[in-house]
Amino acid sequence: MFYIDKRILNFLVIIFLTVLTFWWTFFIFHQPIEWQVVAGVIVVRIFASLLIFKDYSLSWSKATQRTFLLKSVVYIAAFLVYTPFFYAKVRFSLLASELFSYLFSINFLMYVYYYFINKNTTTKTRSAVIYGAGKAGIKLEEEFANSEYKVKYFVDDDAILQKRSIDGIRIVSKEELKERISKNGKLDLLVIAMPSASKERVREIYERLSAYFKAIKVLPSFDEILKSKEFSAQLKDISVEDLLARHPKDLDTAVIKNFINGKKVLITGAGGSIGSEIARQCVAFGAKELILLDHSEFNLYAIAEELSGFKPTLVMQSVVNKELLDKTFEIHKPEIVIHAAAYKHVPLVEDNIAEAIMNNVVGTKNTIDCAIEHGVKKFVLISTDKAVRPTNVMGTTKRICELYAQNVVSSENVLSLDSGKVNETEIVAVRFGNVLGSSGSVIPKFKSQIEQGGPITVTHPDITRYFMLIPEACELVLQAASIGKGGEIFILDMGEPIKIADLAKKMIELSGRDDIAIEFSGLRPGEKLYEELLIDDSDAKTEYESITVAGRTAYDITKLNHDISELISTKKKLEKLKEIVPEFNHQVNYRV
Repeated sequence: MFYIDKRILNFLVIIFLTVLTFWWTFFIFHQPIEWQVVAGVIVVRIFASLLIFKDYSLSWSKATQRTFLLKSVVYIAAFLVYTPFFYAKVRFSLLASELFSYLFSINFLMYVYYYFINKNTTTKTRSAVIYGAGKAGIKLEEEFANSEYKVKYFVDDDAILQKRSIDGIRIVSKEELKERISKNGKLDLLVIAMPSASKERVREIYERLSAYFKAIKVLPSFDEILKSKEFSAQLKDISVEDLLARHPKDLDTAVIKNFINGKKVLITGAGGSIGSEIARQCVAFGAKELILLDHSEFNLYAIAEELSGFKPTLVMQSVVNKELLDKTFEIHKPEIVIHAAAYKHVPLVEDNIAEAIMNNVVGTKNTIDCAIEHGVKKFVLISTDKAVRPTNVMGTTKRICELYAQNVVSSENVLSLDSGKVNETEIVAVRFGNVLGSSGSVIPKFKSQIEQGGPITVTHPDITRYFMLIPEACELVLQAASIGKGGEIFILDMGEPIKIADLAKKMIELSGRDDIAIEFSGLRPGEKLYEELLIDDSDAKTEYESITVAGRTAYDITKLNHDISELISTKKKLEKLKEIVPEFNHQVNYRV
């Protein structure tokens, strides 16, 4: 099949149109044609097209009003270049008339080509608005040309762009858009076409405009867009994570990098939601070596596959086995230990109290003891807001872990456990609330219930929880750990607590369905209406607004070790838990 390179074809068009318009102009003015002038103009125009437009000039099928305008500007500039050289041979009026004819001809030819190539046979049955009149928005509008969507407006916050148009489509402000839609009723789709926008910005746009559209979608980050040639193929629904995400304004990546870079880091529970993200962060911040420890074969395999390029060391082990754990520390000699291994699901822990005590309390004690005995520089305990005035066994076990972390090394107890050496391990805990998308969280459960047609089950109309995205929580964990000196319990700023019922309503709204009901099932054993991050008001500020420090709780370490031993052996485990943690107020069958 005969094929002509598009660039050559473009040059042939320039040559043909220039010859035609010069012939026509000289014919109208009854002047003999100057072929040297024609040849010179052709050279300048080809050079201008090649230099300014490159491949862009060839994409007539994707031409926009900007394309027509730019071509006109470039050819006018070329006119100013060649006119002084040819003025002696050809009058200015002739050259100007030819330029006008040429601009008309080439723009007309481009328009006709664009119209027939892009002639849309798809019936426009749905209406769309694109938020963002930048490159991403323009590209998206081009792709929508062959879809069922008719783009009604562009929306942009730039006052200069407002009142202008793109391909005949008005650019309006949010306020003007609301006025226009209020008169005509809801439109089908809003696309937020701002790949670099923060989640806070996306949330703000959603909250202001969601009432005016049946559906809202968003373009992901540029990194994700680049994986596909078509922007429209990358459109995704607004997720509840997008609306609840809070990016900490005082995130200090420099201090995190200084803390992690070049270090040997051991992570327990490395296959879990928190542990695996901590592992990713450690790779990103330049850890020298990563030792991933988890008792779940599948979870360990999954994170190992994801980080296969880094080649982490994999240890399939339980933190409950002190002897094996000790060998792991002896072999790998970690400098930083991040302890994320724990049973966290409140109802399951209520049904498996002995197992939870062994895994959470004994496992944490074993890991801290090994860290001290092997001279680990920093030990980081991942804690929870459920440790504050706990009403369930899970929160109480985590509170005991906090007590051990705070008191095993203190001014009164500076010697390591058995060796008599001065201990140098800095032990800190970091306490935060629920993370979005973690295993066992309500969001995956609600999504599943919506997909099945409902109902969504919520335990209580007034139950509230703190939420944070996993990556943001893990970044702040590392930041808090980097500034810890030992004995602190750091508290992450989780923002305002969110009603779970409101979260359920929002997820139903985002699903686009109106047939999903919400049912209240009553609080489960050990569950309370709201969580707290502080036991009292004795918190202290740090240099970062997103991180505070809880007041220290003294507990004689000899007595705590004895109490933990009794907790393991006694059959009356709940009574012993209450003895160690007096504020433990067990909620067994609390109902609505």
